[in-house]
Amino acid sequence: MRNTVGIILLLWLASLSVVAQDFPKAEVFGGYQYSRQNSTNLNGWNGSLTGNYNQWFGLTGDFSGAYHSEGGVDFRSYTYTFGPTLASRSNEKFTPFGHALFGGFHQSADAAGSSLGTANGFAMIFGGGVDASLSPRLAVRVGQFDYMSFHANGGSSNIFRYSAGIVLHL
Repeated sequence: MRNTVGIILLLWLASLSVVAQDFPKAEVFGGYQYSRQNSTNLNGWNGSLTGNYNQWFGLTGDFSGAYHSEGGVDFRSYTYTFGPTLASRSNEKFTPFGHALFGGFHQSADAAGSSLGTANGFAMIFGGGVDASLSPRLAVRVGQFDYMSFHANGGSSNIFRYSAGIVLHL
């Protein structure tokens, strides 16, 4: 009987240490993005929502918009991707992460209110970055570096993306 009580007490104490290892159940990121496509610089926004299942694994939905105007032509590029994110939370101040995201893209160009064309296709994003903690609920995404690959109509384009902004921990 004494051994059983001792084992139950030990298991209960061990479970408390697991509960004490707190991690954000969800993270919401919003910020600026710079991307470079076919020697063209684009500026825009990037946002994501990550649901964390444990300290190191989560699922992310990432959405972005990038824009460029030149010679009266307005170019827009949007992505919507989803996939796994791996994070290392061993340091309280910095959280490095990596992700592999898959989904789609939509691009369009117009001049003087007339459409010059659109493209839709498959998008893959591989990358990662580092978040610096400001408080238990707030962090700064110091940098997120992504390789983006767009595929449509038998062609492909490879794009570099940098993002930075604010991360809310929920």
